[in-house]
Amino acid sequence: MTEAFLHYVWQFQYFDKTDLRTTDGDPVSVFNAGYRNTHAGPDFFNAKVRIGGIDWAGSAEIHIQSSGWTDHRHDEDDAYENVILHVVWNEDKKIRRSDHSLLPTIELKHRVSEKLLLQYRKLVNDPQQIPCAPFLPGIASLTQLSMLDKALMQRLEAKATRIQATLARNNNDWDETTYQMLCKNFGFKVNAEPFEQLAQSLPYKVLLKHADQPVQVEAMIFGQAGFLDGGGEDDYFLLLKREYALLGKKFNLYTSRLNRAQWKFMRLRPANFPTLRLAQLSALIGNRKNIFSQLVEAASYSDLHALFSVAQSSYWQHHYQFFKPVSEAVPSMGTMSIDNIIINTVVPLLVAHGKEKDEQDLVDRAVEILQQVATEDNAIIRSWKALGIKSTSAGDSQALIELHNSFCLKRRCLDCNIGFSIIQPSHA
Repeated sequence: MTEAFLHYVWQFQYFDKTDLRTTDGDPVSVFNAGYRNTHAGPDFFNAKVRIGGIDWAGSAEIHIQSSGWTDHRHDEDDAYENVILHVVWNEDKKIRRSDHSLLPTIELKHRVSEKLLLQYRKLVNDPQQIPCAPFLPGIASLTQLSMLDKALMQRLEAKATRIQATLARNNNDWDETTYQMLCKNFGFKVNAEPFEQLAQSLPYKVLLKHADQPVQVEAMIFGQAGFLDGGGEDDYFLLLKREYALLGKKFNLYTSRLNRAQWKFMRLRPANFPTLRLAQLSALIGNRKNIFSQLVEAASYSDLHALFSVAQSSYWQHHYQFFKPVSEAVPSMGTMSIDNIIINTVVPLLVAHGKEKDEQDLVDRAVEILQQVATEDNAIIRSWKALGIKSTSAGDSQALIELHNSFCLKRRCLDCNIGFSIIQPSHA
């Protein structure tokens, strides 16, 4: 038994209400189960019930065992003073309010259909990562689509919330926040942490002061990243080293610079080496000043692709690392890398900005852009494909990733439209 199942049973009144009484024998009629509260406080608010001939309006609280009331210290919390009904699976303890009156309690353990309970247990205890896999062929496409829409918006809102927290730390500076988000994304998971530290130690406003001098931008970025320590016979390396010596002193950067050992090269293709990514980031900063405003103004995926299609400096068109020239031309950032940045940085930024400004058009545009980006291809998407759920765009793949990680793996089947349709009494 789980509280999630009890929430579901209470919310949709999936229990036998014949001669419903409190555990003390008072008759109970439920006029309104109330509305789920996803924040702190009682589980359902605005419930309306009649207990022993008296009508009550207030909150309902759900527990598996009635002793959960004291275990969770609700007896010490004033927010629970307006609870009018305690809904439990089993009453193992009488609960009293702060005025010592008994809290009316109803027990559900003999009122829920065994078939409904078995269907729920069968689903959430399925050993597969996607527990509803055997049922998917029979689920209406409209139900699937509505859940994907829900999962996508949950994922975008969660990312937007994290961006808003970063924005608050940056004193509402959207340019600085965008720069920090981009830096982290340029690390592409393997080097996300050092890229994020680099952004913290080298503010965007410092780089902007020299944005019209690409050599100086590279000098600060590579110097702050720790790649200009030591010596070498490479003229360009020595040029950047001299520039960083001056700029590092000017902006007091030395004390917070990273160490080269923090960066990972092992098992990466040369195109993903952090040195090349740093060079591409330098080119973006130098060629796309005040990038946040340009992101907001971009009307489509093609606009954003053009925005990020910037060639790195000539040195990095023939190097993946310092001191190691290559004969073939080193490509600029490819479509898959740009798509990754659009999916994980640009779209969440647009959603966060739209929510802050209360401009739904920005949120809608962000979702529309996702639908223009090619689908991601990873183990999660392939697992859904094997079950007949195809992904045709990044909007689909982001929704399926969220559905897998936040609902399937956590067995939140009752919060999922698909799981709900499987468990409900008509299906059970």
